[in-house]
Amino acid sequence: MTRLVSRFAEHWPEYLAEAFGLGLFMLSACGFGILLYHPRSPVVSAIPGFMLRGLLMGTAMGLTLVVNVYSPWGRRSGAHLNPAVTLTFLRLGKVRPGDVFGYISAQFAGGLAGTGLAVLLFRPWIGDPSVNYVATVPGPWGLGVAFAAELVISALLMLMVLSVSSRPGLARFTGCFAGLMVALYITVEAPYSGMSMNPARTVGSAAFAGVWTGWWLYFLAPLLGMLLAAELVRHRKDVRERVCAKFCHDDRVKCIFCGNPGVIRGVRVNGER
Repeated sequence: MTRLVSRFAEHWPEYLAEAFGLGLFMLSACGFGILLYHPRSPVVSAIPGFMLRGLLMGTAMGLTLVVNVYSPWGRRSGAHLNPAVTLTFLRLGKVRPGDVFGYISAQFAGGLAGTGLAVLLFRPWIGDPSVNYVATVPGPWGLGVAFAAELVISALLMLMVLSVSSRPGLARFTGCFAGLMVALYITVEAPYSGMSMNPARTVGSAAFAGVWTGWWLYFLAPLLGMLLAAELVRHRKDVRERVCAKFCHDDRVKCIFCGNPGVIRGVRVNGER
């Protein structure tokens, strides 16, 4: 317990950054959900096609993820924003066990706080059945299809993250690739599972919507998918040596994962400004 308290006292900025990042993601999801799907929105009248509005929603959320990854808070925490991501990096030995509780607690808190703020700002539109707090629910094909879809998209996302971030020439674009995949998933896959990939994101909506249909699959499938991806590549030398538990590793920013101290009083570790 003492060690956990000590870890929190030392790494609370990273935990707070995680909470803020997912909170921003949920606030954005709720706002764009109302704009693109509420029947009284002028966008719905102007763009009646559901598929096109899905593309716009995907683009908005993909860009929100990119902003989070490359923002000061994302560069500090690594922009996991997802318990399944944190646990997968733990499996790869990139996150210390003492930080797992802080990260996951912050992610759930951020998801709830972001949706709660959206409720305060966007009531009563956010509760309309067309928006329903942007809750993630299985599509008409059932729980089995939703589970398989969540598992596959989670595995592919993590495979991309590990493959791209292990290549020196591409690593800085990891967040862009992740945003592109999220945009594609929301456009194409959302009808099957609601496109969560994230237990904290699902709980953030479900707690206000009161909709817990198939909640277990949004905990289990993303974690299994990402862990499967990790098992496929964790023996590769480039993954073991080059991957850090950050979507954007900026040498100027302190990293609690690899030990990089970042810039101290304007001077980098190697003595260069």
